[in-house]
This record gives sequence, structure tokens and C-alpha cells, in this order.
Amino acid sequence: MKSVSIFGATGSVGLSTLDLIRRDPDAYRVVALTANSDVDNLAAQARATGAQVAVIGQERLHGALREALAGSGIEAAAGEDALVEAAALGADWTMASIVGCAGLKPTMAALRTGGTVALANKESLVSAGGLMMEAARAAGATLLPVDSEHNAIFQCLAGSDLDSVSRIILTASGGPFRTRRLDEMADITPAQAVAHPNWSMGAKISVDSATMMNKGLELIEAAYLFPVGLDRIEILVHPQSVIHSMVEYRDRSTLAQLGSPDMRIPIAHALAWPDRIATPCQPLDLARIGRLDFEAPDPERFPALRLARAAANEGGAAPAILNAANEVAVAAFLAGRIGFLDIAMIVEDVLDRYSAPTPCAIDDVLAADAQARVMAGEVMERLTA
Repeated sequence: MKSVSIFGATGSVGLSTLDLIRRDPDAYRVVALTANSDVDNLAAQARATGAQVAVIGQERLHGALREALAGSGIEAAAGEDALVEAAALGADWTMASIVGCAGLKPTMAALRTGGTVALANKESLVSAGGLMMEAARAAGATLLPVDSEHNAIFQCLAGSDLDSVSRIILTASGGPFRTRRLDEMADITPAQAVAHPNWSMGAKISVDSATMMNKGLELIEAAYLFPVGLDRIEILVHPQSVIHSMVEYRDRSTLAQLGSPDMRIPIAHALAWPDRIATPCQPLDLARIGRLDFEAPDPERFPALRLARAAANEGGAAPAILNAANEVAVAAFLAGRIGFLDIAMIVEDVLDRYSAPTPCAIDDVLAADAQARVMAGEVMERLTA
């Protein structure tokens, strides 16, 4: 029986993971489930799985969680320290899917136990990739990518030597505004931006897909996970989201991983690795799909790609600054405070005006993150004044 913990259990990735676990309950023992603020859903999932501990990120909700779990025998905890303590319990397999930099410390704690960490929180690796990869090496932990693109690359590599790789090709759906003219994008609403054409995702990552910042963040992730050099990692728009990424080898053979746009497929791969398990996902029907289209991304309409590659090339704290400024800008857009095109403008302004020393510890990352958020807020104040 594999012991598992799920950080971000009430989000789309967490719920998909729980769906797979429930299909074979004798194979898994749930150690910890966490959520940021959804007490009712967290308590229901903890009861349904017999979790050892449930942690709510917001400390003010500790009492509500205790009440919701009364009589269950499940420990209720709250706050950042409790998240880290839950991650340190040493589950065999941990799903890291807390959105944003809030997931950084728990993910690091899970890596330090030496178990397997399935990473669906791209912001942690973007902001502290060097520190995370070193922590995994030092503890002998296994870091498995769950994002569909990075999981696809992992599958296409299948243990091959990175020296044999000519190119890694990250595919992108292009989001809901792939064919919009730039002059039509200023009036895009949050409701339009979160309506992804292929994937069911949370609001923040859906907006990142709409700006294509998600692909920029994935470029940075890929550079840490598969260190072949940034010049050998490319982005290709593929609107059907059938090919999730490709690897071209130096003999010019290209391997692609295909599948339905269902996050349970890469989650199942990470959950069972190095084996495979059955999923309830739809089989791929290429005859029905009929065609697969590809195009180069438009850097004018999607400047986030340029900003992310520049941050990756600069290295050090630049990716953390990029990520923090983007989180602030996306939150402001979702709240109706700024326009859609303002997101990339705010990120670029912060990157131009702020730099920080290369992080040597997590606190350095968090300090750069915090300052970038302050500066992003100042840019927004000027915009909305």
C-alpha cells in the first residue's frame, strides 16, 4: 500500500488525483490532504479517504475545520507551519499542487523526506528551481512532472541520455485568444479569459494560458527538469492539445506523447511510475479528430513568452520576480482592477526596474518574491490612478 499526501486537494489537480485513488482504495493510504480555504470540501475529502491529517492554509479557519472533522479521528491543523509539518510526515508519494509560491515551502519539505514528489505547482520550480533540484538530489528524492507538457517530455525521454536530445518542443494550445487581433484583446474580460477551449483548470492558470505566460513558466520549468540548454527548448502552438510535447533526438527522430486533454492521464503516470494503471479517461480517437494543426506563437500578441525566456536567460532571482509580478497582475485582472493587456506590461515593468541577488536559500526567494509583489502593486496604482 502506497502512502500518499495531496497538497491542494480541493483544486482541479487534487480532485483528479483523489478520483484515481478512490478507484483502487486498497492500493493507497492517505496521509495528508490540504486546501487553502475550502473547509467543507477538504473535510469531506478527508472523511471519504480516511486521511491522517487535514490542513487548511488559512489559520482563521482552524476552528471551522476542527468542527467539520469532529468525531472522525482526523487531525485538523492550519497555517503555513502546519502545511510544512504535514509535508514532512514522509508519505511515499506527494502531489504538490498548491497554486503559487504558497506551495514552495511544503514542496521543499516533501523533497527533503526523500520520497517521490509529483509536481503540479509550476511556480515553485520557476521561483526556486535550482534550490529544489539540489534538495531533491541531496535527499535522494524523485521529482516527477505532472504538468501535461513536462510529463509528456519525461515519457518521450524514457531514460534516454540528454546528450542525445536535439530539441525539446513544448506544445501550447494558444488559449482562447489564439486568433484574436491585438487591437481586440484590450477589452477581454475575466470570464472570457478563464474559458479555456480544451482544459478544465483553475482561474489563475486559465488566465496564464490566455496570456501564454503558462508556456513561459513551463519553459523555465523545462530548463530545470531537462537541462539541455534554453536554446534547445522551443514552443509550438498546437490548438487541438492532442500532442502534449515532443522530443527530437540528434538522429532527427522525433517522439511525441499523445492523449486526451485530461489531467488524470499525466497524474496516473506519476502516481504509478515506473508502472502504469488504468484510468477512466477517454481513449484517443484520431480518426474523429481528423487533423493536427501547428503554428509558431505570435510574440507581439503574447509578450509573456519573450519575458519568460529573458528571465530564464538572466537566471538568478529573475524567474521568481517574473512569477511574483505575474501572480499579482493576474489577481488584479481577475478582480477587474486592470485590463488583460496590462498583465504583461506590469510584469515587464517590474522586471526592468528590479533585480535581486541569486537566491542561496528559500528565504532569499521569498524576499525577492515579496519585493516584486510590492513593485507590481505600485505599477498598478499608477495605472489605476
